[in-house]
Amino acid sequence: MITHALTPLRRGLLSVSAAAIAWGAGGAAAHELFRTSGLGPVAVSFWRFAIAAAVLTAQHPRRPVDFRPTSCRRATVLTGVALAAYQTAYFGAVQGAGLALGTMITLGASPVLVSIGAFVFLDERLTRRGTAAIAIALLGLLLLVARPVSGPRPAVGIAVALLSAVGYSAVTLHARRTGQATADAATWTAGALCLAPFALAQGAWPRAEHAAVSASWLIFLGVVPTLLAYRWYFSGLTTVRSTTASVLVLLEPATAAFLAALLGERISLSLALGSILLLAAVVVLARDTS
Repeated sequence: MITHALTPLRRGLLSVSAAAIAWGAGGAAAHELFRTSGLGPVAVSFWRFAIAAAVLTAQHPRRPVDFRPTSCRRATVLTGVALAAYQTAYFGAVQGAGLALGTMITLGASPVLVSIGAFVFLDERLTRRGTAAIAIALLGLLLLVARPVSGPRPAVGIAVALLSAVGYSAVTLHARRTGQATADAATWTAGALCLAPFALAQGAWPRAEHAAVSASWLIFLGVVPTLLAYRWYFSGLTTVRSTTASVLVLLEPATAAFLAALLGERISLSLALGSILLLAAVVVLARDTS
């Protein structure tokens, strides 16, 4: 029997791609929570982080969450705070501008920001195919936002989407530069503690008539697009270049666009063509690493 083992790079590419698809599903879960539960972006983020921390703590009940001020632990805590900030901004973008547009603006700005940061701070050079992939992706994103179906506050949604893109890019570059970014119980606990007072002020409990459904969505959000996806993503960044990862993550808005259609958002021709171009950019990158 002939077997084909995955190289570390290909394993990393698969890990980043799986994380992106999970995040796209997470945006759809948040969209449903905003529609039915009465929770806002901060409260949803708080439960996302708290559930991820609780699951990891339950897996290792004898391993206490360690916040001692070592350099590695400081990096873990700062990663948790940064994730809390940009994920809450992303959920604010979804609530204000809609699932498709909020996700696309956030992820559309990220490859540009990451590629600039990687060039300046990490001395990463783009190959011709990498440059072509970014150009194809940006063209796809222009089509995606050409005639968007916007949410109730599109201007606010777009602003916080750009803020989320800055935070995502900073976390990606830090993880790639140091190789120390982790998503352990301390990471999620730090994020949850950061968000807790704001969540309580906003209202941390879902509507009683939708409590069971809301709890199911929150558990899914805390486990799949949070606990598992960030574990995959940070693992992938140990072998995948920052710019490559930022383009692969464009699978997230493609996933979000598909799920937005299932959830009743109107899908235009430009939205369909833009999604195809995003996937084409991922294919170009895959050929660049073959």
